[in-house]
Amino acid sequence: AVACLQDAGHAWADRAGGTSGVLWGAGLAAAADALAARPVGDTTARVATAVRAGVDAVATLGKARPGDKTMLDSGEPLAAAFEAAAAAGDALDAAWTDALAAGRTAAAATADLRPQVGRARPLAERSLGTPDPGAVSLVAVLAAAAGRDP
Repeated sequence: AVACLQDAGHAWADRAGGTSGVLWGAGLAAAADALAARPVGDTTARVATAVRAGVDAVATLGKARPGDKTMLDSGEPLAAAFEAAAAAGDALDAAWTDALAAGRTAAAATADLRPQVGRARPLAERSLGTPDPGAVSLVAVLAAAAGRDP
């Protein structure tokens, strides 16, 4: 899993255009590093740590925070739900269910936000009513990776 995430991060950063490629690359690399640092132990807790590391890396590199209408608007609630599930001792499958539900709800709620950073910022008012593509795609990619319907 670690090598796959590392390879995916490098490929995404190298081949995807724009800022999102760099952000995805950093997030995946950070998740891989977190998994490598905790090679054994509770699987749910390990994955929760990796998801948090990925979200935090994106926030740091992108200089964004929840509310800015970015992928962090779904990533932060998704990571927090995963952490809560891990803390409750939930199995990995249940943790994914809870985390993805939180992420989907948060992604949909970005339709009410105005972009504060990034390339979408100049669109401000015109973006109202449309969910942030980064927030939506983050949940879709993680759902697909978890073997769920995006």
